[in-house]
Amino acid sequence: MSARELVVLGTASQVPTRHRNHNGYLLRWDGEGILFDPGEGTQRQMLRAGVAAHDINRICVTHFHGDHSLGLAGVIQRINLDQVPHPVTAHYPASGQHFFDRLRYSTAYRETVKLTEAPVDADGPLATTAAYTLDTHRLSHPVESYGYRLTEPDGRRILPAKLAEHGIRGPDVGRLQREGALGGVTLADVSEHRRGQRFAFIMDTRLCDGVYVLAEGCDLLVIESTFLDEDRRLAADHGHLTAAQAAAVAREAGVRHLVLTHFSQRYPDPEAFEAEARGAGYEGGLTVAEDLMRVAVPSRHP
Repeated sequence: MSARELVVLGTASQVPTRHRNHNGYLLRWDGEGILFDPGEGTQRQMLRAGVAAHDINRICVTHFHGDHSLGLAGVIQRINLDQVPHPVTAHYPASGQHFFDRLRYSTAYRETVKLTEAPVDADGPLATTAAYTLDTHRLSHPVESYGYRLTEPDGRRILPAKLAEHGIRGPDVGRLQREGALGGVTLADVSEHRRGQRFAFIMDTRLCDGVYVLAEGCDLLVIESTFLDEDRRLAADHGHLTAAQAAAVAREAGVRHLVLTHFSQRYPDPEAFEAEARGAGYEGGLTVAEDLMRVAVPSRHP
């Protein structure tokens, strides 16, 4: 199993269908799990996908429409029922605090886990760990909505040929990495810059600056494509994107792999979204999301 992958729990917008549950996405990132937009039915989808409450370290809600947040009640109670051994942090628009409170305490249950509320009220960094920095940016939707972005710190890639050239082997390799120099050889002499991987999650929004800021240079971009371009005016009226618009963003932002999701029930053929995305000139990796699908974060550039 990939150490970095997206587990798709649901892909429907507004109304679930026989084949599509409300939204829900778990990003596995080096042993940590980040749950995005748990809509109604997420707890059951987790069971079907082999995702446990113990896998969740962080919850990120873009906005408080039901298809993106009604599952919070069940997920939070399951985290407590299973007595998850680590604290969990929840991010969500601060303007929706009353909705979060109602969902968190919608019924009686015993709280056994420390759940830290970390509401979002401005663009910028939300958390920094050894594995990533989590940022947010405001989107354009009828209710306040934020997208999220993970950026891994840049690092160094060791070059075996350079190690051999300088006669460095065995335990000395680790020592050089820890100390930065060994016998006059620096880490820079035997390695090259390695750009950190980037992931972004963009849900309900019109085209706006935030969409482009979040998508820039992503290895994996998960983005809504509620409508096809024939309904572009309807998309703008309701604060959504078309598949063509989402693909154009990915093309301009240099996205390596694009995941389209959040589909309106009016379209029975998912292949139409792929055709429209390719028609918009996007040539990278492309996935039209399906419930219970897993999408690996692309391997690093050679």
